[in-house]
Amino acid sequence: MNIRRKFSNSENESDIRRRILQHAIEWAMEAGKLQREKFRSGHIKMDTKSSIHDVVTEVDKACEDLIIGHISSHYPSHSVLGEETGEHQSTGDWEWVVDPLDGTNNYSQGLPLFCVSIGVRYKGETQVGVVYVPYLDELYTATLGEGASLNGRFIRVSRKTVLDECVLATGFPYDKGTNPINNLDNFSAIVPNLRGIRRSGSAAYDLCCVASGWLDGYWELNLKPWDVCAGELIVAEAGGCIQSFRDDRNISIVAGNKAVVSAVMDKLVKP
Repeated sequence: MNIRRKFSNSENESDIRRRILQHAIEWAMEAGKLQREKFRSGHIKMDTKSSIHDVVTEVDKACEDLIIGHISSHYPSHSVLGEETGEHQSTGDWEWVVDPLDGTNNYSQGLPLFCVSIGVRYKGETQVGVVYVPYLDELYTATLGEGASLNGRFIRVSRKTVLDECVLATGFPYDKGTNPINNLDNFSAIVPNLRGIRRSGSAAYDLCCVASGWLDGYWELNLKPWDVCAGELIVAEAGGCIQSFRDDRNISIVAGNKAVVSAVMDKLVKP
């Protein structure tokens, strides 16, 4: 992940990003509050999207509407890319990338690992990342060039360098039953070399765990921009790196420190 500066006036840059960060935090936590209120209520309406495995709830939609409503009101010239409603184009160079409820399968099952993810780009480069995990009340934030934090305390990626000592996370695409490029080959190649493997069901949360050092690394394929926009910046600002490992399955990445990313890349089944 290349970090480049695109602003000509650093003072204006700092002021704009600070204001955007505070709004992203406020709106992510507001959506998280709604999620907590509905969680395990037994009365959540559900539907499917791309397949029977790809679910969406009324809470996903309500949270996205809430966040986009705030963005439209406060930043009318900013574009939005939302998981549930797609692109909302505007005239400016700023774009908000919103996953209103990452981990919908967990949420619908009553499992507590789910989050709100908001990344904000300027001319295509992510400037601000916010991930809020409501059930755990964990707020992960990052601003380009200013580091990453968890509940206000700076975080760093793991220092481990040997896969045998590492605990990694991964996931599987919704079309795993119909597309042979489904990560099962990578899973078989990598897991025997690890101390442990985890499957949280939320890409944004996995990336935040890598940034915090709770996980030593993470890989997954067929992700979308809203899954990773905020989390990638949080990992990078925590001293980690992100590397793509194929370009035929949307966003397919490895995250961790440089040594772990290199070791995982060596094990992955290449296209």
